[in-house]
Amino acid sequence: MSVTTFDPSATPITVTDRALKYFHRNAKDGGGSLIRLSVKKSGCSGFAYVLDFVDSASESDRLIDLDDQLVLAVDNEAVNVVHGTEIDLVTEGLNHVIKFNNPNVVAECGCGESFSVN
Repeated sequence: MSVTTFDPSATPITVTDRALKYFHRNAKDGGGSLIRLSVKKSGCSGFAYVLDFVDSASESDRLIDLDDQLVLAVDNEAVNVVHGTEIDLVTEGLNHVIKFNNPNVVAECGCGESFSVN
């Protein structure tokens, strides 16, 4: 048995190089330099990820510098749900899709739109 301790000072999110390149392309197309990650109640499993380019962060957001040009703002209410998540860009057929590899997820709905955590 192992014990994991929540460290609030640790970076709760990582972003792969593929996803970072994708965000840079979208930022150049007018998306901006601040990306906000939050979750909302949704679907049959409980939560859905919300990822948007925004003009400013909320006062309670946790800011993570992805590089010298992009910042990820994580909604304070979502930090415990998304802690340890890796954001990746994957190819599914002909499409590129942002994937959230979240170690906290215990179940997902059949369509993949929502998830639940302990």
